[in-house]
Amino acid sequence: MYKVLIVEDDPMVAMINEQYIARHKQFCLEGKCKDGKSALEFLEGHQVDLIILDVFMPQMDGFETLRQIRKQNIPVDVIMVTAANDREALETALHLGIVDYLVKPFTFDRFRMALDKFIAQTDALKDLRTLNQKNIDFIIDNARKKSEEIYPKGIQEKTLHLILGYLNKHRDYMLTGDAIAEETGLTGVTVRRYLNYLVESGKVVGEMNYGTGGRPCMLYRALE
Repeated sequence: MYKVLIVEDDPMVAMINEQYIARHKQFCLEGKCKDGKSALEFLEGHQVDLIILDVFMPQMDGFETLRQIRKQNIPVDVIMVTAANDREALETALHLGIVDYLVKPFTFDRFRMALDKFIAQTDALKDLRTLNQKNIDFIIDNARKKSEEIYPKGIQEKTLHLILGYLNKHRDYMLTGDAIAEETGLTGVTVRRYLNYLVESGKVVGEMNYGTGGRPCMLYRALE
């Protein structure tokens, strides 16, 4: 079984994470820590395979904790669990080599998908002494597919976070699809497709603006 460490300062969230881990037969809980500093101390005497790591914590946040883990070459994978859904937070987490990035609140199905992605990557590497391009392509493609299985066809996680992150940054404003496209560097067609999905999933509200003096247009705003 894979050993898991939960690093989370909110007792309720930590309990939910623990319950989710218990529902997956291939994982067991090795320990729980309330902040990054105590997590690093825990790792000095315990070997774990996976860390469920929060971002906003006292003493040492999740990003600094992960930097220290990488700096110390601790052989462990990390799933980031956080309320931070802005672009910069996601980019930082990706640069630090996370397995997955879960935005609170999330469902058990999404949590299980992150665990399954970890298993897929670990199993693919476990029995390989040497890598060739075919092996590498399979591993990377398999991880991508695991991430995309939770979304409809044509919706990719990274693009979704980019658009939603921009909307959350400008939560006080109603924005047009064209404005979002210009700021994110995406095409208008792509942005409209993702906005329609976000409206249907209840994360964004869209309202028709008839006060343009010309053709009405849709305005969008992220919900709380």
